[in-house]
Amino acid sequence: QKREISNFDYLMYLNTLAGRSYNDYMQYPVFPWVLADYHSETLNLANPHTFRDLSKPMGAQTVERKHKFIQRFNDVEKSEGDLSAQCHYCTHYSSAIIVASYLVRMEPFTQTFCSLQGGSFDVADRMFHSVKSTWESASRDNMSDVRELIPEFFYLPEFLTNANHFELGCMQDGTVLGDVQLPPWADGDPHKFILLHRQALESDYVSAHLHRWIDLIFGHKQHGSAAVEAVNTYHPYFYGDKMDLNNIKDPLIKSTILGFISNFGQIPKQV
Repeated sequence: QKREISNFDYLMYLNTLAGRSYNDYMQYPVFPWVLADYHSETLNLANPHTFRDLSKPMGAQTVERKHKFIQRFNDVEKSEGDLSAQCHYCTHYSSAIIVASYLVRMEPFTQTFCSLQGGSFDVADRMFHSVKSTWESASRDNMSDVRELIPEFFYLPEFLTNANHFELGCMQDGTVLGDVQLPPWADGDPHKFILLHRQALESDYVSAHLHRWIDLIFGHKQHGSAAVEAVNTYHPYFYGDKMDLNNIKDPLIKSTILGFISNFGQIPKQV
């Protein structure tokens, strides 16, 4: 509020308080999608429609998608020790595979991604290849994709280029995977993309609405009745600090929960 630190620094501080760290892929710092415009030739940061709705999680960015997740929540009966627990989302907005997929063009993340994928790259069409298509998947098209961003989207142009010339495969339409496809307003320049994206993060609109996203990820809308109302509940196994593994006697259920957490990520500690 006093403009003494940037929004970026503030988010990093909150991530640290909530137990997120660059040293843990499963609890990597999480940053928000801040833009919704990946098609215009120029980026207008004075227009509210340029931005993502920071008061809603990624699963509720469109009315249709929001209703589908509410329906899923209502359809599932509450159950204990079962993968079909009542929640809006069975996938998470931050996980080791999400982090590694974003940074796959840089070592050591290339090797991390391959090891998580069983030793090789994923099918080309499923790999991170376009900022626009990733936004459309996470905000609208894919019911199993509610991913947010990582800090590198706001300072590191290198992760957007395939400088190491990895053979990432070929997409179904024949496109060879190389550098990440950028929005038109970036003019194909990773440095310009990072510059404008960082300006968007520090813009007046985001400064005025960022606290709403923080409530969802780090605050009171993270769990409980406020989370249900905000269409922001995740599978119970994602709430690591709420799961008392010591009281679970069945070794199969216990190993399932641990595997679930390591594969799909964890909700940050509430700040």
